[in-house]
Amino acid sequence: MTAKEMAKLAINALEDKKAEDVTIIDISHISTIADYFIIANGTNKSQVQAMADNVSEKLGKAGCPEKQVEGYQNANWILMDFQDVIIHIFDKENRLFYDLERIWRDGVVIEKENL
Repeated sequence: MTAKEMAKLAINALEDKKAEDVTIIDISHISTIADYFIIANGTNKSQVQAMADNVSEKLGKAGCPEKQVEGYQNANWILMDFQDVIIHIFDKENRLFYDLERIWRDGVVIEKENL
């Protein structure tokens, strides 16, 4: 499965659980850690965890097991590493605080339709 296909599947899994403000950043030309960052937020701990669970399930069934997951218990910021695609799921407050879009502004923000 390509990184683009993984990213599309992850975005659909996030949207299935009503993810808010989903942002896709192509970082392939500025970093070797991954091709895409996907950033989304939820409204509460349960929703953030449900989004992470759905991503794990959908990508796992597609043959893309996660390399590592951090932050699941607290659910302020769950980091999911699928090698070529890294998914950040935040609560609203922490997303504003960490502002990954600003930190990775050299990446290219792309619309889901153009993925």
